[in-house]
Amino acid sequence: MKLRVVDIEAMKRQGPPSLLDSLGIEITRITEDFIEGTMPVDHRTHQPLGMLHGGASVALAETLGSIGANLCVDPKTHYCVGLDINANHISGMRSGILTGIAKPLHVGRTTQVWEIRMTSDEGKLVCVSRLTMAVVAKKPA
Repeated sequence: MKLRVVDIEAMKRQGPPSLLDSLGIEITRITEDFIEGTMPVDHRTHQPLGMLHGGASVALAETLGSIGANLCVDPKTHYCVGLDINANHISGMRSGILTGIAKPLHVGRTTQVWEIRMTSDEGKLVCVSRLTMAVVAKKPA
């Protein structure tokens, strides 16, 4: 299954401000095979010891996987919501830009599974996450 490639700027204009705005998450690239986004590692995304908060990494992962999942379904008939997420924090990060790339592992009729790999500016693996999405049929109007 290929992702629907959409205009990122038009996508940003849809909907009210959200967690993406609060954490500085930006969608940087959408292809038929993956979605990429970034998040700054700064005071907004730090834990008390001044390192990247694991929950912020998970927020980036779920954002990318959720958008990607919804680009794999017909938005007139279905939508996708998170069902389960896990994350393995491989290395710490104190500053810079965290980049995530989300790729579908399984795109089915009722569920999707996505892998999100997050790396530092230097290309060092910081976090790997797996997200399971539920595919939900919209109720007729």
